[in-house]
Amino acid sequence: MKRQLGSVVKAQAGRDSGGFFAVVGFEEDHCFIADGKSRKLGKPKRKNIKHLSFTNSVIDLNEITDKKLRTALKQFSGDE
Repeated sequence: MKRQLGSVVKAQAGRDSGGFFAVVGFEEDHCFIADGKSRKLGKPKRKNIKHLSFTNSVIDLNEITDKKLRTALKQFSGDE
């Protein structure tokens, strides 16, 4: 899976484990992830790439808000 902005990932370690997030930035061996609820777009979580599982889905981050991000990630977590 090619790593790119907007990729949907599942956290495999840490207090966020099991949750789905969108990649909003990169830094060497780390990604910045947000889910629009506990991790807002304005203050994303810095997470080691080793602790993430990349899916084949990508979310368009142009003009996205926290609410739109929560709605887009809802289909992955099964919370309907």
